[in-house]
Amino acid sequence: MNAEIHQDGSFNRQVNRFTTSFGELPGELPVQAGLYRLIWCAACPWAHRAVIVRQVLGLESAISLGTVSPMRPRLPRVDWEFALDSDGVDPVLGVRYISELYLNADPDYSGRPTVPAIVRIADRSVVNNNYFKLTNDFETVWAPYHKKDAPDLYPEHLRADIDALNETIFREVNNGVYKCGFAQSQEAYEQAYDTLFARLDALEELLSGRRFLHGDYITDSDVRLYTTLVRFDAAYYTAFRTNRSLIREFAHLWAYIRDLYHTPGFGDTTDFDAIKRHYHLSITINPDKPEVHLLPKGPDLSAWDIPHDRHRLSGQEGKYLIR
Repeated sequence: MNAEIHQDGSFNRQVNRFTTSFGELPGELPVQAGLYRLIWCAACPWAHRAVIVRQVLGLESAISLGTVSPMRPRLPRVDWEFALDSDGVDPVLGVRYISELYLNADPDYSGRPTVPAIVRIADRSVVNNNYFKLTNDFETVWAPYHKKDAPDLYPEHLRADIDALNETIFREVNNGVYKCGFAQSQEAYEQAYDTLFARLDALEELLSGRRFLHGDYITDSDVRLYTTLVRFDAAYYTAFRTNRSLIREFAHLWAYIRDLYHTPGFGDTTDFDAIKRHYHLSITINPDKPEVHLLPKGPDLSAWDIPHDRHRLSGQEGKYLIR
């Protein structure tokens, strides 16, 4: 049985292997422009949130970006491939598969090679794949490289609240859709399904009275919720059987996610074609899973341009990010 599927049929995500934080303390990864490359896939919600924060904060010149294909390579293992690049090789790192970067860091690495991955360019090795804390590092210790007037997505006075909500969002929504999609027993699936929609209902109520999760301004929590909700109707609803309700059937969640979608850094890094191709055409956690060869035609993306009217909750127009 797959190591991430427990005996009761529930999905339990693997623990991140490379979790050293960035900073100035002994043993931490040095914060220096040009040392690292962020590897992502446009289909992956965990990687997407790192790319959103990188762009919103203006870290593009400090940390370069490499992109793997949303289509898994046909291999007897789970991997990501640089198939979008010329000759199928990352132009900076000179590798074809992301697993090479993991094995450069640890020749005995046996887990799934995941994105996002921060790679030290000099030795082409993964130094951090801790998606749970990576955006927080970008928001704090990478501040010397933020653009002028960059927003504060992780304000100190809200960090305890942000961390608590992030943990709930991770367990019940971000990872909750995967618990539905990868469950291998009816009981595990239904438990994950009920937990997911109970949390979405609670978030719907929360967002009925405030523009963003922590008030009038976008924070790290909004980034994390966005990357799951923006994929929900196009992928999870059908591919992961999270089919009680579409996000566009929630009055407040739907307006909220459109508000974020039209904020620079969010919609312009969202690739619905990559999302649909990965979740509907590609293999995912299990390389032995039979492939499906039909790409859903919908949903209608023009709905994302319906005015959201969320500014009435804060009395302000435009993109509002804490400074």
